[in-house]
Amino acid sequence: MIPAAFEYFSPTSVDEAVALLREHSDAKVLAGGQSLMPVLRLRLAAPETIVDLGKIDELRGIRDDGDALVLGAMTPHSTVQSDPLVGEHARLISLATATVGDPQIRHRGTFGGSLAHADPAGDLPAVAVALDASFVIAGPDGRRTVAAADFFQGVFSTALAEDELLVEIRVPKYTGWGAHYEKFNRVAQAWSIVSVAAAVRLDGDSIAEARVALGNMGSTPIRASAVEAALIGRPATAEAVREAAARAADGTSPVTDINGDADYRRHLATVLTRRAVLAAAGTS
Repeated sequence: MIPAAFEYFSPTSVDEAVALLREHSDAKVLAGGQSLMPVLRLRLAAPETIVDLGKIDELRGIRDDGDALVLGAMTPHSTVQSDPLVGEHARLISLATATVGDPQIRHRGTFGGSLAHADPAGDLPAVAVALDASFVIAGPDGRRTVAAADFFQGVFSTALAEDELLVEIRVPKYTGWGAHYEKFNRVAQAWSIVSVAAAVRLDGDSIAEARVALGNMGSTPIRASAVEAALIGRPATAEAVREAAARAADGTSPVTDINGDADYRRHLATVLTRRAVLAAAGTS
């Protein structure tokens, strides 16, 4: 199908883009377009205005900012996946980004666009929550920062107002941490039925710190706090990790749909958490 007619703008600065969003309350933002364009072509959405961020150079790139990495919202997945800074200080992001769609999507889709889309089955929201990332948002009144845990508010719903843009993502450094991203789907490149993002820091043979978050186990990514607490101070053995992973579904609210019922998803969360933590600890 052909999209409905719309007015098109291509700003060259964040301020210009924000001004356009404020002027056109019905506008949709075009980042990589890998989620928006199919929706437009199927006429599941028919906005009167499209604001394309493709010409805003300041939204691209990755930089070291002391104790954190800063990723521009318009940085393509493929760039994030292969960036040496990300690989060294936030390996979980590299691993998860490598599973997004296919090579074509990873070259066109953007890191911030995927996060702002806030699909519960997406790969990156759970990673952002696991790593305690924060989101820098630009609006008419300036910039503000929102924690990842507060950014995702529901299915396709975020803390972004209609006249605001996600401009960059700040990720604390996890240098030396082990990491793994595990997801289950029935066919290649499909959305995850359940996903688990895990990062652990070992002290000898024991787990000193752990970060675990679940995807598609509720309307937003869920931090598996019970699992993290059960892992700290325990040896990185299969038995200890299995005991901790048994609590993965605590506090979740998975849906029942064509891909599986809620109990099936709870079981998957337990299995995938065990696999992800063991792999992150290097003992799988």
